[in-house]
Amino acid sequence: MGKVKLTRRLFKVHSWLGLISGLFLLVLGLSGSILVFRHELDTWANRELLQVTPQGTRSSPLQQCYDTITRRYPNLDGIAWLNPDASPTEAYNFRLYFNDTRLFTYDLALISFDPYTGAILREGPSADFTPSFIEWLLQFHFSFQLGIPGAALTAVFGLTMLVSLLTGVVVYRKMIWRVLTFRVKINRKNWRTISSDLHRVVGVWSLLLNAVIFFTGFWMNLFAFQAKSWRSETIPTKPNTLLSVSPDRLLQQALLAFPGLDPTYVYLPTQPTRTFEVRGYTKNQWKGWGNGNSVKINQQTGEIIFIHRLSEKPLGERIEGTFFPLHVGNYGGWPVKILYVIVGLTPGLLSVTGFLLWWRNKRKTVKLPISGPITRQ
Repeated sequence: MGKVKLTRRLFKVHSWLGLISGLFLLVLGLSGSILVFRHELDTWANRELLQVTPQGTRSSPLQQCYDTITRRYPNLDGIAWLNPDASPTEAYNFRLYFNDTRLFTYDLALISFDPYTGAILREGPSADFTPSFIEWLLQFHFSFQLGIPGAALTAVFGLTMLVSLLTGVVVYRKMIWRVLTFRVKINRKNWRTISSDLHRVVGVWSLLLNAVIFFTGFWMNLFAFQAKSWRSETIPTKPNTLLSVSPDRLLQQALLAFPGLDPTYVYLPTQPTRTFEVRGYTKNQWKGWGNGNSVKINQQTGEIIFIHRLSEKPLGERIEGTFFPLHVGNYGGWPVKILYVIVGLTPGLLSVTGFLLWWRNKRKTVKLPISGPITRQ
Protein backbone atom coordinates (compact mmCIF):
# COMPACT_ATOMS: atom_id res chain seq x y z
CA MET A 1 0.00 0.00 0.00
CA GLY A 2 2.95 2.29 0.74
CA LYS A 3 4.30 1.85 -2.79
CA VAL A 4 0.90 2.70 -4.26
CA LYS A 5 0.72 5.92 -2.23
CA LEU A 6 4.27 6.85 -3.22
CA THR A 7 3.50 6.20 -6.87
CA ARG A 8 0.37 8.35 -6.63
CA ARG A 9 2.29 11.21 -5.11
CA LEU A 10 5.09 10.96 -7.63
CA PHE A 11 2.53 10.85 -10.40
CA LYS A 12 1.03 14.10 -9.09
CA VAL A 13 4.49 15.69 -8.92
CA HIS A 14 5.24 14.45 -12.43
CA SER A 15 1.94 15.81 -13.74
CA TRP A 16 2.11 19.22 -12.09
CA LEU A 17 5.71 19.80 -13.06
CA GLY A 18 4.78 19.04 -16.64
CA LEU A 19 1.74 21.32 -16.53
CA ILE A 20 3.56 24.26 -14.93
CA SER A 21 6.65 24.14 -17.11
CA GLY A 22 5.15 22.56 -20.23
CA LEU A 23 4.95 25.69 -22.40
CA PHE A 24 8.46 26.79 -21.44
CA LEU A 25 9.88 23.33 -22.12
CA LEU A 26 8.16 23.29 -25.50
CA VAL A 27 9.77 26.64 -26.38
CA LEU A 28 13.19 25.59 -25.05
CA GLY A 29 13.07 22.29 -26.93
CA LEU A 30 11.97 23.86 -30.20
CA SER A 31 14.56 26.65 -30.04
CA GLY A 32 17.23 24.14 -29.05
CA SER A 33 16.42 21.98 -32.08
CA ILE A 34 16.89 24.97 -34.37
CA LEU A 35 20.11 26.02 -32.66
CA VAL A 36 21.71 22.62 -33.24
CA PHE A 37 22.34 23.89 -36.78
CA ARG A 38 22.78 27.54 -35.81
CA HIS A 39 26.09 28.03 -37.62
CA GLU A 40 24.82 26.39 -40.78
CA LEU A 41 21.50 28.28 -40.65
CA ASP A 42 23.15 31.63 -39.99
CA THR A 43 25.58 31.11 -42.87
CA TRP A 44 22.78 30.02 -45.20
CA ALA A 45 20.38 32.84 -44.25
CA ASN A 46 23.12 35.47 -44.65
CA ARG A 47 25.20 33.83 -47.36
CA GLU A 48 25.21 36.88 -49.65
CA LEU A 49 26.10 39.18 -46.76
CA LEU A 50 28.79 37.06 -45.11
CA GLN A 51 30.62 35.79 -48.20
CA VAL A 52 33.64 37.99 -48.93
CA THR A 53 35.96 38.24 -51.89
CA PRO A 54 39.65 37.60 -51.17
CA GLN A 55 41.73 40.66 -52.01
CA GLY A 56 45.35 39.69 -51.60
CA THR A 57 47.06 39.33 -48.23
CA ARG A 58 45.15 40.51 -45.20
CA SER A 59 47.19 43.05 -43.25
CA SER A 60 46.60 42.76 -39.48
CA PRO A 61 42.87 42.00 -39.86
CA LEU A 62 42.33 41.41 -36.13
CA GLN A 63 43.90 44.73 -35.21
CA GLN A 64 41.72 46.49 -37.76
CA CYS A 65 38.53 44.89 -36.43
CA TYR A 66 39.57 45.50 -32.81
CA ASP A 67 40.24 49.18 -33.44
CA THR A 68 36.90 49.66 -35.17
CA ILE A 69 34.97 47.91 -32.40
CA THR A 70 36.63 49.76 -29.54
CA ARG A 71 36.07 53.12 -31.25
CA ARG A 72 32.37 52.38 -31.72
CA TYR A 73 31.94 50.88 -28.23
CA PRO A 74 34.11 52.75 -25.69
CA ASN A 75 32.88 50.76 -22.66
CA LEU A 76 33.08 47.03 -23.33
CA ASP A 77 33.48 44.06 -21.03
CA GLY A 78 35.26 42.19 -23.81
CA ILE A 79 35.25 40.97 -27.40
CA ALA A 80 35.18 37.38 -28.67
CA TRP A 81 36.20 36.34 -32.16
CA LEU A 82 33.79 33.52 -32.87
CA ASN A 83 35.24 32.02 -36.03
CA PRO A 84 39.05 32.09 -36.09
CA ASP A 85 38.74 28.98 -38.25
CA ALA A 86 36.95 30.98 -40.98
CA SER A 87 37.82 30.21 -44.59
CA PRO A 88 39.35 32.94 -46.83
CA THR A 89 35.86 33.70 -48.22
CA GLU A 90 34.08 34.05 -44.86
CA ALA A 91 33.44 37.18 -42.84
CA TYR A 92 34.83 37.55 -39.32
CA ASN A 93 32.16 37.35 -36.60
CA PHE A 94 32.66 38.98 -33.20
CA ARG A 95 30.51 38.84 -30.09
CA LEU A 96 30.54 41.97 -27.97
CA TYR A 97 30.05 41.91 -24.22
CA PHE A 98 28.70 45.19 -22.85
CA ASN A 99 26.59 46.40 -19.95
CA ASP A 100 23.61 48.76 -20.07
CA THR A 101 23.25 48.44 -16.24
CA ARG A 102 19.74 47.00 -16.62
CA LEU A 103 19.08 43.69 -14.89
CA PHE A 104 16.50 42.36 -17.32
CA THR A 105 18.61 42.63 -20.46
CA TYR A 106 21.42 40.28 -21.40
CA ASP A 107 24.05 42.51 -22.92
CA LEU A 108 25.46 40.84 -26.00
CA ALA A 109 25.90 42.10 -29.54
CA LEU A 110 27.18 40.73 -32.84
CA ILE A 111 29.30 42.48 -35.45
CA SER A 112 30.74 41.02 -38.67
CA PHE A 113 33.56 42.38 -40.85
CA ASP A 114 35.02 41.91 -44.26
CA PRO A 115 38.59 41.09 -43.14
CA TYR A 116 40.08 42.43 -46.38
CA THR A 117 38.45 45.85 -46.44
CA GLY A 118 37.47 46.27 -42.79
CA ALA A 119 33.89 47.04 -43.83
CA ILE A 120 31.16 46.28 -41.30
CA LEU A 121 28.75 43.78 -42.85
CA ARG A 122 26.22 43.55 -40.00
CA GLU A 123 25.92 44.90 -36.49
CA GLY A 124 23.43 44.96 -33.65
CA PRO A 125 22.46 43.73 -30.18
CA SER A 126 21.43 40.11 -29.73
CA ALA A 127 18.14 41.34 -28.26
CA ASP A 128 17.14 42.49 -31.77
CA PHE A 129 16.71 40.65 -35.04
CA THR A 130 19.05 43.18 -36.71
CA PRO A 131 22.31 41.20 -36.76
CA SER A 132 20.74 37.73 -37.01
CA PHE A 133 17.56 35.93 -36.00
CA ILE A 134 19.72 32.97 -34.96
CA GLU A 135 21.70 35.21 -32.59
CA TRP A 136 18.43 36.48 -31.10
CA LEU A 137 17.19 32.92 -30.71
CA LEU A 138 20.42 31.85 -28.99
CA GLN A 139 20.03 34.58 -26.38
CA PHE A 140 16.35 33.73 -25.98
CA HIS A 141 17.17 30.06 -25.48
CA PHE A 142 19.38 30.60 -22.45
CA SER A 143 17.72 33.69 -20.93
CA PHE A 144 14.25 34.17 -22.46
CA GLN A 145 15.61 37.64 -23.36
CA LEU A 146 15.18 38.57 -19.68
CA GLY A 147 18.78 39.02 -18.62
CA ILE A 148 20.22 37.31 -15.54
CA PRO A 149 16.74 36.60 -14.06
CA GLY A 150 15.83 34.90 -17.33
CA ALA A 151 18.99 32.80 -17.24
CA ALA A 152 18.07 31.71 -13.70
CA LEU A 153 14.54 30.90 -14.85
CA THR A 154 15.89 28.76 -17.68
CA ALA A 155 18.03 26.84 -15.19
CA VAL A 156 14.99 26.29 -12.96
CA PHE A 157 13.02 24.82 -15.84
CA GLY A 158 15.96 22.59 -16.69
CA LEU A 159 15.82 21.33 -13.12
CA THR A 160 12.05 20.80 -13.24
CA MET A 161 12.48 18.73 -16.39
CA LEU A 162 15.07 16.58 -14.63
CA VAL A 163 12.73 16.00 -11.68
CA SER A 164 9.89 15.30 -14.09
CA LEU A 165 12.05 12.71 -15.87
CA LEU A 166 13.04 11.03 -12.60
CA THR A 167 9.47 10.85 -11.31
CA GLY A 168 8.39 9.56 -14.71
CA VAL A 169 10.96 6.76 -14.44
CA VAL A 170 9.44 5.67 -11.12
CA VAL A 171 5.82 6.00 -12.24
CA TYR A 172 6.37 4.17 -15.53
CA ARG A 173 9.19 1.87 -14.38
CA LYS A 174 7.35 -1.27 -15.40
CA MET A 175 6.96 0.04 -18.95
CA ILE A 176 10.58 0.95 -19.63
CA TRP A 177 11.86 -2.49 -20.61
CA ARG A 178 8.71 -3.24 -22.60
CA VAL A 179 9.17 -0.05 -24.61
CA LEU A 180 12.87 -0.69 -25.20
CA THR A 181 12.12 -4.21 -26.44
CA PHE A 182 9.41 -2.90 -28.81
CA ARG A 183 6.59 -4.66 -26.99
CA VAL A 184 4.54 -1.48 -26.66
CA LYS A 185 2.72 -0.30 -29.76
CA ILE A 186 0.75 2.89 -30.33
CA ASN A 187 -2.93 2.10 -29.86
CA ARG A 188 -4.74 4.25 -32.41
CA LYS A 189 -8.22 3.58 -31.02
CA ASN A 190 -8.77 7.23 -29.99
CA TRP A 191 -6.89 10.35 -28.89
CA ARG A 192 -6.70 9.07 -25.33
CA THR A 193 -4.89 5.84 -26.19
CA ILE A 194 -2.68 7.59 -28.75
CA SER A 195 -1.58 10.28 -26.29
CA SER A 196 -1.04 7.73 -23.51
CA ASP A 197 1.13 5.40 -25.59
CA LEU A 198 3.02 8.26 -27.23
CA HIS A 199 3.84 9.70 -23.82
CA ARG A 200 5.32 6.39 -22.68
CA VAL A 201 7.20 5.51 -25.84
CA VAL A 202 8.63 8.96 -26.56
CA GLY A 203 9.44 9.51 -22.88
CA VAL A 204 11.42 6.28 -22.61
CA TRP A 205 13.37 6.59 -25.85
CA SER A 206 14.32 10.21 -25.23
CA LEU A 207 14.91 9.78 -21.49
CA LEU A 208 18.70 9.54 -21.41
CA LEU A 209 19.51 12.26 -23.93
CA ASN A 210 16.90 14.63 -22.49
CA ALA A 211 18.39 14.10 -19.03
CA VAL A 212 21.85 14.96 -20.39
CA ILE A 213 20.63 18.03 -22.28
CA PHE A 214 18.62 19.50 -19.41
CA PHE A 215 21.24 18.74 -16.76
CA THR A 216 24.03 20.36 -18.78
CA GLY A 217 21.81 23.35 -19.54
CA PHE A 218 21.03 23.73 -15.84
CA TRP A 219 24.71 23.44 -14.93
CA MET A 220 25.88 26.01 -17.47
CA ASN A 221 23.35 28.56 -16.17
CA LEU A 222 24.34 28.16 -12.52
CA PHE A 223 26.19 31.48 -12.80
CA ALA A 224 22.75 33.14 -12.72
CA PHE A 225 22.37 32.10 -9.06
CA GLN A 226 25.56 33.88 -7.98
CA ALA A 227 25.15 37.23 -6.24
CA LYS A 228 28.14 38.70 -8.10
CA SER A 229 26.44 38.01 -11.44
CA TRP A 230 23.44 40.11 -10.37
CA ARG A 231 25.62 42.89 -8.93
CA SER A 232 27.83 43.16 -12.00
CA GLU A 233 24.79 43.76 -14.20
CA THR A 234 24.04 47.04 -12.41
CA ILE A 235 27.62 48.39 -12.32
CA PRO A 236 28.60 50.50 -15.37
CA THR A 237 31.54 49.14 -17.35
CA LYS A 238 34.71 51.20 -17.16
CA PRO A 239 36.22 52.77 -20.31
CA ASN A 240 38.19 50.41 -22.51
CA THR A 241 41.81 49.63 -21.72
CA LEU A 242 43.23 48.81 -25.13
CA LEU A 243 45.72 46.11 -26.01
CA SER A 244 49.35 47.19 -26.00
CA VAL A 245 50.33 44.31 -28.26
CA SER A 246 48.71 43.65 -31.62
CA PRO A 247 46.05 40.90 -31.37
CA ASP A 248 47.41 39.40 -34.61
CA ARG A 249 50.81 39.06 -32.98
CA LEU A 250 49.31 37.66 -29.76
CA LEU A 251 47.39 35.04 -31.77
CA GLN A 252 50.52 33.93 -33.60
CA GLN A 253 52.39 33.80 -30.32
CA ALA A 254 49.70 31.57 -28.80
CA LEU A 255 49.83 29.17 -31.75
CA LEU A 256 53.61 28.97 -31.54
CA ALA A 257 53.41 28.26 -27.82
CA PHE A 258 50.84 25.49 -28.37
CA PRO A 259 51.75 23.59 -31.57
CA GLY A 260 48.81 21.71 -33.04
CA LEU A 261 46.14 23.92 -31.46
CA ASP A 262 43.19 24.47 -33.81
CA PRO A 263 41.60 27.71 -32.52
CA THR A 264 37.82 28.03 -32.33
CA TYR A 265 37.53 31.03 -29.98
CA VAL A 266 39.71 34.07 -29.35
CA TYR A 267 38.99 36.47 -26.49
CA LEU A 268 40.17 40.06 -26.97
CA PRO A 269 40.15 41.90 -23.63
CA THR A 270 39.08 45.51 -23.18
CA GLN A 271 39.41 45.63 -19.39
CA PRO A 272 42.71 45.49 -17.45
CA THR A 273 41.66 42.51 -15.32
CA ARG A 274 41.05 40.26 -18.35
CA THR A 275 43.59 38.40 -20.47
CA PHE A 276 44.01 37.58 -24.13
CA GLU A 277 42.97 33.94 -24.63
CA VAL A 278 42.91 31.43 -27.46
CA ARG A 279 40.83 28.26 -27.05
CA GLY A 280 40.45 25.31 -29.36
CA TYR A 281 40.88 21.65 -30.19
CA THR A 282 44.03 19.68 -30.77
CA LYS A 283 44.53 17.62 -33.89
CA ASN A 284 42.47 14.41 -33.94
CA GLN A 285 40.78 15.33 -30.63
CA TRP A 286 37.23 14.11 -30.09
CA LYS A 287 35.10 17.25 -29.99
CA GLY A 288 33.01 15.80 -27.19
CA TRP A 289 35.78 16.79 -24.78
CA GLY A 290 35.22 20.44 -25.62
CA ASN A 291 37.65 23.19 -26.57
CA GLY A 292 39.35 23.16 -23.17
CA ASN A 293 42.84 23.60 -24.59
CA SER A 294 43.85 27.22 -24.19
CA VAL A 295 46.66 29.75 -24.07
CA LYS A 296 46.41 32.92 -21.99
CA ILE A 297 48.69 35.89 -22.65
CA ASN A 298 49.19 39.20 -20.87
CA GLN A 299 47.84 41.71 -23.37
CA GLN A 300 50.09 44.53 -22.11
CA THR A 301 53.42 42.71 -22.14
CA GLY A 302 52.89 39.77 -24.50
CA GLU A 303 54.04 37.39 -21.78
CA ILE A 304 52.44 33.93 -21.76
CA ILE A 305 50.61 33.47 -18.46
CA PHE A 306 49.86 29.78 -18.80
CA ILE A 307 49.03 27.01 -21.25
CA HIS A 308 46.15 24.66 -20.51
CA ARG A 309 46.21 21.26 -22.16
CA LEU A 310 43.05 19.24 -21.85
CA SER A 311 45.01 16.05 -21.30
CA GLU A 312 46.67 17.56 -18.23
CA LYS A 313 43.53 18.85 -16.55
CA PRO A 314 41.97 17.08 -13.54
CA LEU A 315 39.26 14.56 -14.35
CA GLY A 316 36.54 16.80 -12.89
CA GLU A 317 37.45 19.69 -15.19
CA ARG A 318 37.63 17.41 -18.20
CA ILE A 319 34.18 16.01 -17.44
CA GLU A 320 32.78 19.51 -17.02
CA GLY A 321 34.36 20.42 -20.35
CA THR A 322 32.07 17.90 -22.04
CA PHE A 323 28.92 19.68 -20.83
CA PHE A 324 28.74 22.25 -23.63
CA PRO A 325 29.25 19.81 -26.54
CA LEU A 326 26.86 17.35 -24.88
CA HIS A 327 24.28 20.12 -24.63
CA VAL A 328 24.54 21.39 -28.22
CA GLY A 329 25.40 18.13 -30.03
CA ASN A 330 28.43 19.35 -31.98
CA TYR A 331 30.62 16.32 -31.30
CA GLY A 332 29.52 13.70 -33.81
CA GLY A 333 28.75 15.23 -37.17
CA TRP A 334 25.38 15.36 -38.91
CA PRO A 335 23.96 12.08 -37.54
CA VAL A 336 24.34 13.32 -33.96
CA LYS A 337 22.96 16.74 -34.85
CA ILE A 338 19.88 15.22 -36.47
CA LEU A 339 19.37 13.07 -33.37
CA TYR A 340 19.54 16.22 -31.21
CA VAL A 341 17.00 17.96 -33.44
CA ILE A 342 14.56 15.07 -33.01
CA VAL A 343 15.10 14.76 -29.26
CA GLY A 344 14.81 18.53 -28.92
CA LEU A 345 11.22 18.27 -30.12
CA THR A 346 10.27 15.62 -27.56
CA PRO A 347 9.81 17.94 -24.53
CA GLY A 348 7.07 19.71 -26.45
CA LEU A 349 5.46 16.43 -27.47
CA LEU A 350 5.67 15.13 -23.90
CA SER A 351 4.10 18.35 -22.63
CA VAL A 352 1.18 18.06 -25.05
CA THR A 353 0.55 14.36 -24.42
CA GLY A 354 1.05 14.87 -20.68
CA PHE A 355 -1.57 17.61 -20.69
CA LEU A 356 -4.00 15.34 -22.55
CA LEU A 357 -3.43 12.60 -19.97
CA TRP A 358 -4.00 15.08 -17.13
CA TRP A 359 -7.16 16.36 -18.79
CA ARG A 360 -8.47 12.82 -19.24
CA ASN A 361 -7.81 11.96 -15.58
CA LYS A 362 -9.38 15.21 -14.45
CA ARG A 363 -12.56 14.46 -16.37
CA LYS A 364 -12.63 10.94 -14.92
CA THR A 365 -12.20 12.35 -11.42
CA VAL A 366 -15.14 14.69 -11.95
CA LYS A 367 -17.32 11.82 -13.12
CA LEU A 368 -16.09 9.43 -10.41
CA PRO A 369 -15.42 11.46 -7.26
CA ILE A 370 -14.90 8.31 -5.20
CA SER A 371 -12.09 6.45 -6.90
CA GLY A 372 -9.91 3.48 -6.19
CA PRO A 373 -6.26 3.11 -7.14
CA ILE A 374 -4.59 5.53 -9.50
CA THR A 375 -6.09 5.45 -12.99
CA ARG A 376 -4.12 3.24 -15.29
CA GLN A 377 -2.42 5.25 -18.03
